[in-house]
Amino acid sequence: MGAGGRMNEATIDKSVMKRVPTEKTPFQISDLKKAIPPHCFKRSLATSSYYLFRDIAICYTFYYLASNYIPLLPKPLSYIAWPIYWFCQGSSFMGIWSIGHDLGHNAFSEYQWLDDALGFVLHSSFLTPYFSFKYSHRSHHAHTNSMEYDEVWIPKRKADTLYSEVLNNPLGNMFMTVVRLLLSFPMYFTFNIHGREYDGFASHFYPQSPIFNASERKQIWLSDAGMLIAFYALYKVAAATSASWLFCIYGAPLLVMNGHFIFFTFLHHSHPSLPHYDSREWDWIRGALCTVDRDYGIFNTIFHDVTCAHVVHHLISTIPHYHTVEATKAIKPILGDYYKYDDTPILKAFWRETKECIFVEPDQGAENSGVYWFRR
Repeated sequence: MGAGGRMNEATIDKSVMKRVPTEKTPFQISDLKKAIPPHCFKRSLATSSYYLFRDIAICYTFYYLASNYIPLLPKPLSYIAWPIYWFCQGSSFMGIWSIGHDLGHNAFSEYQWLDDALGFVLHSSFLTPYFSFKYSHRSHHAHTNSMEYDEVWIPKRKADTLYSEVLNNPLGNMFMTVVRLLLSFPMYFTFNIHGREYDGFASHFYPQSPIFNASERKQIWLSDAGMLIAFYALYKVAAATSASWLFCIYGAPLLVMNGHFIFFTFLHHSHPSLPHYDSREWDWIRGALCTVDRDYGIFNTIFHDVTCAHVVHHLISTIPHYHTVEATKAIKPILGDYYKYDDTPILKAFWRETKECIFVEPDQGAENSGVYWFRR
């Protein structure tokens, strides 16, 4: 039985690692839209608002319990209770942040102005520059897995020896994991870490950044203003309470949220079976299909299915989150082998991708194919 179990696991792993086709797809985006039930495209303000207010209520409940009862616990218990609160509240933050992400895609309601107003408030509350992220993220969706033009999780090349040689070992992998989960979120917005190369200073906080075009720069200023207001509000809270109280109630959960974001976006776009393309071979629909759906258990619900229905989100980003699972089921028969789903346990998958997805290179003998695969 033991040998059979190992054989079955090996078969599953082999299936999961099977490369997706790189030929041009036999279907178009119009074919996928026709297969999706019409109601999946409906953005209901009432339904979207329900999920938003539900998440806010959960967030407030965690805050109320932590601020009123954890300080009453004896120290040995409080040392356990605070980390539990940080993880639960950080996960709650991530759920609200995910709704803010949907607002940036105009997937919340039929009203763009309302989506932008709500998204600006929500993302600013979590120290995320709303319009800056909205515009760079839109470019990411327009150029997914393009070696030259994608906006985030740009893979390294073998020539970058810091990654392909110096850090390509268990200790280096562990170091990169810690740095990635703790620092990548603010470093991406501030210094464009994991982003594409630009001429000039690329930052989500710099209105003249080459990330943005001329028509977008005024709203980058607005994003910066939202961040300043949020920082000022946090300063006033710290002054009225204490810096340690603010860290325990807000700062530590925010770090957990940042870690969640990096964790699942890394897993969205890092898989040994998914290619990257350069300009000789890239097209939009194959690029959009170069992401992977995974099963996060209860976190699928907490994160509004951005984890388990990410492929369809890249294909049609205005579908609201409460319809993405149904839409995914509708298009899977058409996508066939172009659809990638990996049910490997999440922590195992994260460590596997951390070890296996170090840099990309074309296959030997196919150096001019324009198709690149992850290597280690």
